[in-house]
Amino acid sequence: MEYSEAFRSRMVQRLTGPKSVSANALAGEVGVPQSTLSRWLKDASIVEVVARSKRQRAVQRGKRVSEWSAEEKLQAVVEAASLTEAELGAWLRQKGLREEDLTRFRADALTGLTASKKPRAGSAEQKRIKELERDLKRKDAALAEAAAVLVLRKKAAALWGEEGEDT
Repeated sequence: MEYSEAFRSRMVQRLTGPKSVSANALAGEVGVPQSTLSRWLKDASIVEVVARSKRQRAVQRGKRVSEWSAEEKLQAVVEAASLTEAELGAWLRQKGLREEDLTRFRADALTGLTASKKPRAGSAEQKRIKELERDLKRKDAALAEAAAVLVLRKKAAALWGEEGEDT
């Protein structure tokens, strides 16, 4: 059976991309024989290039994208901003990034610039503030109760006289 070049490219990309699948799994999914998929992969000379680039990325990067520091992410955004579309693709592959990663880095950088100075809800400072506010409410309630008792004692003394008097 004859397959289009675009279809072949998509299959090779699925075999080598970031979420690659095995030739056996892809063969079962799309109905193309596994041997044909393997031949396309070999013809595209991707096997060695992918293996080499994965080794290079592992050596260059040394860690996953999720483990990058804020400085590394910001540096990546700055570097990527100066590249053309064609250069950007090569640069992303070299760094082991995807466009989604870069977009998320940009959004994080902008969020960091516009973030307020309020402490986070889970921070120790915020917990201490809540504890102090709770304590203040409790003490206000106790003070109001004490004031009410004093007022009632005054009224009782005015109506029935002082506590030591015999009537």
